[in-house]
Amino acid sequence: MKKGQLLVLLDDADAKIALAQAQAEFGQVQRKVRGYFANDAALGGQVNSRDADIAAAAARYSAAAADFERARVELDRRQALSASGAVSGDELTQSQNAFATARAGLQSAKAARDQAVAQKAAAVGERSVNKALFEGAGVDANPEVAAARAKVEQAELNLERTRITAPIDGVVAKNAVQVGQQVQPGQMLMSIVPIRAVYVDANYKEAQLRNVRLGQPAVLTADLYGGSVKYHGKVAGIGGGTGAAFALIPAQNASGNWIKVVQRLPVRIALDPQELADHPLRVGLSMDADIDVSRR
Repeated sequence: MKKGQLLVLLDDADAKIALAQAQAEFGQVQRKVRGYFANDAALGGQVNSRDADIAAAAARYSAAAADFERARVELDRRQALSASGAVSGDELTQSQNAFATARAGLQSAKAARDQAVAQKAAAVGERSVNKALFEGAGVDANPEVAAARAKVEQAELNLERTRITAPIDGVVAKNAVQVGQQVQPGQMLMSIVPIRAVYVDANYKEAQLRNVRLGQPAVLTADLYGGSVKYHGKVAGIGGGTGAAFALIPAQNASGNWIKVVQRLPVRIALDPQELADHPLRVGLSMDADIDVSRR
């Protein structure tokens, strides 16, 4: 078995549907963000239009103010002349009505001017809210687009993971999956042994390790091939603890009933890759190891 070889093919129907949905949402979000930019131009036009409305309302207010002042002056003049009888009662009434009409027109023009100013403020606020959705970043860098893109990438990754390939060169030592079987996330499907990178853990007695050092050469034989095949390796490491220390129920030597038992410590020996290629080994085989401790 080679690295990258297909081992297990999971049903990818759900993953394909999820990917298509994520891609559709991504396209919708892109169009939505582009709409923010288009709305900004439209809202900018509305703000300019409100400026024109304010100018027109101000002009109407000025005209209404002039009419009001003219009506007030005419009313004051006729009221002054009415006492001497130079102005008839009908003319005075007409002046009073014209003054009331001009005053109402002035109030209406003022309300229209205030309304135009308020409408511009609302348009400016609406444009500011819209601009906050996209300002400082283009369409591709927009947070909403980035989030939708991340969902697409996650869906693509999930689809890719429906094809389980060999991570290393080796052999399948334990297969726990069959065709049609339902598997769960985290479930072990198979064990792969890298036969070209296997090593030996030699469990020496603690008294035998006084002169063992890293890098010392070792000669090994396997019961699988017998003494005719010898492997050559080097000490790659010494275990950080004995098997008893990491046992499920470790020994309680502090209880007082202590009996000394010689402990064994694993020594890892790396083997020559070419020798492994010529005579492959498997996990769990018995080995005899001799370390040359003369080199320190």
